[in-house]
Amino acid sequence: MSDLDQAAMLSINRAGWDVIAPRFYGAAALPKYGPFAQTEDTLNLLGDVSDQTVLEIGCGSGHSLLYLAQHGANDLWGIDLSTKQIEFAQALLQEHGVSAHLFNAPMETNPGIPANHFDFVLSLYSLGWTTDLDATLALVYSYLKPGGFYVFSWEHPFYSCLDYESGAYVVKERYREQIRVSHTWNGVSIVMHQRQMSTFINSALTAGFQIERLVEGEANLEQGSEVESPDQWYSSERAQLVPPTFVLKLRKPAVQR
Repeated sequence: MSDLDQAAMLSINRAGWDVIAPRFYGAAALPKYGPFAQTEDTLNLLGDVSDQTVLEIGCGSGHSLLYLAQHGANDLWGIDLSTKQIEFAQALLQEHGVSAHLFNAPMETNPGIPANHFDFVLSLYSLGWTTDLDATLALVYSYLKPGGFYVFSWEHPFYSCLDYESGAYVVKERYREQIRVSHTWNGVSIVMHQRQMSTFINSALTAGFQIERLVEGEANLEQGSEVESPDQWYSSERAQLVPPTFVLKLRKPAVQR
């Protein structure tokens, strides 16, 4: 467990992501939901996005917002902790003539996003970075119109328990919740929150969401590489043992209690 407070954790993660943002340019973006996950073309979780009002939490370099614009969404909003990521998103969207409201801010606070405004909210491999899951999901709930939905993806909680040693996969880490501070993650310092699947689900229920669909499924091996190694973090062999990615679709009830 880390002794860092929320402000310190956000500061570390902002600084880290500003450094590594170029490496992740265009990553974790629609139609992909994450490593070895089925794509939106197969899952159809978003449906027809024409004329939809959309917010992306952790919008990164803006590639998912561009995808949504190219598929007809006409009111686009995004928020990201990293200043560099927002700069990338602004440049990408301007290059393609796409208008969007972008905020360089942590997802745990509202920087000026309207309530009851969005048809759906999206986050791909970003919600798990939150330092306060309950607060973030409560905000997402408040942003949605009644009847709107939230789709997010994240690394499967059990995936990090598996490791490759001496030519075989072994369960190296106990399935538990913890905050880990790494000073070597992609060459930067970063704070990671390891949460169980039940935590994501129970926090969503506490926020008021209805669970519409949970996707774990078989690994999409088409995302594999011919030059990968079994000791890579994301490899086809490892992905066939434990799905690297899960996707959860949540619905804000149309009739509020």
